[in-house]
Amino acid sequence: MVQAWYMDNDTADQRLEHHKNPPEYISLDDLYKKTGVEYFKLNMDTYLTDGVLDKIKKERGYSYEDEIICSKECLPDYEKKIKSFYTEHLHADEEIRFVLDGSGYFDVRDGNTDEWIRVAVSAGDMIVLPSGIYHRFTLDTNDRVKVKRFFIGEPVWQAYNRPAEEMPARLEYVDKLKKGFPVAAF
Repeated sequence: MVQAWYMDNDTADQRLEHHKNPPEYISLDDLYKKTGVEYFKLNMDTYLTDGVLDKIKKERGYSYEDEIICSKECLPDYEKKIKSFYTEHLHADEEIRFVLDGSGYFDVRDGNTDEWIRVAVSAGDMIVLPSGIYHRFTLDTNDRVKVKRFFIGEPVWQAYNRPAEEMPARLEYVDKLKKGFPVAAF
């Protein structure tokens, strides 16, 4: 079961939870309203045959996918890569990840307060980060995650580190924050 909570800004060890004590959890509904981040739960035993993933891909126009394993054994230059994933950045396109195995954390900024919200993901969780949102990713203490990555068209791997306030994707995202995100169909 995915969980999201506000976290402290301490980054001494990015792989630990660093949540407030006691943790201030946030519902998936509120996560969407405050950030535009969408969440889908897929059944790991049936996702290849039940049509749910195929329906999401068709409705959202995902035409390219691949898989990646992030672990010390599988990711070249592991420590450097993990640190780069944890640098606050945005993309001009959505970032879509479906966790097949393992676990990790996506951190996103609350659109109103700019506080970090940590979203813990594990097998069966699919998360969609809207274009223009500041975010970062890290593994948890298990140090391993295998994910499917989805793209509309050819993959674009350009990350823009904060600040990137004048980028069109960021300006559009901030506008959506002000207007409110449409009702999500999760």
